[in-house]
Amino acid sequence: MATILVIEDDLTFSRILEGFLSKQGFKVRVAHKGAEGLQLFQSKPSDLVLLDYRLPDVTGMDVLVDIKKASPGTPVIIMTSFSDIRTAVKAMQVGAFEYITKPVNPDELLMIVQQALKKGQNNVSAPKVTLKKFVEGTSASARQLYDHVRLVAPTDMSVIIEGESGTGKENVAQTIHSLSPRAKAKFIAVDCGALSMELAASELFGHVRGAFTGAVQDKLGQFEDAHKGTLFLDEVGNLSYEIQVKLLRAIQERIVQPVGSNKEIKIDVRIITATNDDLFESVKKGNFREDLYHRLNEFKLKVPPVRERYDDLGEFMNFFRELANAELERSVDGFDKEVVDIFHAYDWPGNLREMKNVIKRAVLLTHEGTIGVHALPVEMLEAIRNPSSKIAPASSPVYDLKALQESQEKEMILKTLKEVRYNKSKAARILNIDRKTLYLKIEKYGIE
Repeated sequence: MATILVIEDDLTFSRILEGFLSKQGFKVRVAHKGAEGLQLFQSKPSDLVLLDYRLPDVTGMDVLVDIKKASPGTPVIIMTSFSDIRTAVKAMQVGAFEYITKPVNPDELLMIVQQALKKGQNNVSAPKVTLKKFVEGTSASARQLYDHVRLVAPTDMSVIIEGESGTGKENVAQTIHSLSPRAKAKFIAVDCGALSMELAASELFGHVRGAFTGAVQDKLGQFEDAHKGTLFLDEVGNLSYEIQVKLLRAIQERIVQPVGSNKEIKIDVRIITATNDDLFESVKKGNFREDLYHRLNEFKLKVPPVRERYDDLGEFMNFFRELANAELERSVDGFDKEVVDIFHAYDWPGNLREMKNVIKRAVLLTHEGTIGVHALPVEMLEAIRNPSSKIAPASSPVYDLKALQESQEKEMILKTLKEVRYNKSKAARILNIDRKTLYLKIEKYGIE
């Protein structure tokens, strides 16, 4: 009989959960506070934890972290009354098995509980495999980048990380944080490209109950949440002028003011920003405040695209293969020579993000042995075949891939826009780019 620990401050809801799960044959223990739940878990570990995100004494995220430290293999399901995708992403990154919103559908809950328990049993019986979190690379450009990372990390300087989409800018930011004196505090990443103008201030600085329609309770801003830690602002160039003004004040004065509140809150946060645009060009065009740019630009790092670091290709290929093996429970042990040649001939417009997806798909299609050409995407093969249908080897000159890729990119953007009836926000999400990048590409290709 599996034991489930429920940590939920709502007495009525906790009783409902306890009764439902008990009828399904589970042994249930209940706690109404985070500290109480941790004590119960530490006194006698449970097979599964159902954890409310909002508790009276601590956040569910804090409890999740402590549970994962004590027992990494125990599955934890986060529950919340608010369907907040950012909370979901953070919880999954920390190690939550799943994320469900209230009111909970009984059939859905039972299904997720059974899946989590099965996963937990597999974790207990399976040998532990330690995977690297990221690969730095050994090429000259990679060595220079990470020499600078190690140089700036121990300081408290603000850093701008420039690089094309998919080059791993967030991983660079996380490395800076992990090597800094703030490593034990939080690293919080914010995708500024996904923030609407209306909600950006609330997301970054928080709000109080009643500040605007829909503000049913106080919200902790990302600045305050990252106190003593690092705040990573991805695609910072997408922030509106009004938010840039507030961001400048927060950095200069080290204070934030939640929306709808007169209270000023002191914060101690290191700022790291990233962009796939040239922020200085945005300053010259008047799209980004010059004073804010200089505040953020105490140190600048440039992350090279994959096409400039082919010496690192083998290391990245094996890293993503091992990662996919672990995620998909496969045992693929390498790449055919022809595949290696294709990877070297390809221009990788989507950089490391594209490579990760290509290899994960290939591992899924290859149950064991080595990855063959048949497991690669057709469009990737078409992009590098010459008129005689021979694969260009790594040492030969690559044909005019840029023109071909731009043509394919334009066709894909057009197709996606038509499918979503020209809803640009939805198209950007499907294409895995931010809205600003989509607008620039629409202008570049003259798409009406």
